[in-house]
Amino acid sequence: MDEFMLIFRHEDGKKIASPEQMQIWMKATMDWIGGIAAQNKFVLGNGLLFDDARVVHHNKMVTNGPFGEIKETLGGYIIVKAESADEAASFAKDCPILGGEGNTVEVRKIIRGEDMH
Repeated sequence: MDEFMLIFRHEDGKKIASPEQMQIWMKATMDWIGGIAAQNKFVLGNGLLFDDARVVHHNKMVTNGPFGEIKETLGGYIIVKAESADEAASFAKDCPILGGEGNTVEVRKIIRGEDMH
């Protein structure tokens, strides 16, 4: 069985949820992850904050950011075990982040060192 990363992308990083909205979203997200974990297919996951972040550029210059003013922001990720990208995408279809217009979940297969030989 392979591992896939489900990457949460927010269309508009300037929108800030109220504390009440965040609480509702967090419960929905924990319930969604709980459903995946109940199938023994959840590996790990984390949210990503924007403050105290840096971007390292090709010329080794380091800048503050990324910031929510950009068109699209990364909000977090989870890693799941699945037989295929289609199965991993079926988990993603139920992700609460998709309740936000323009938000997406990108599904990417994780390649381990031993898979590269």
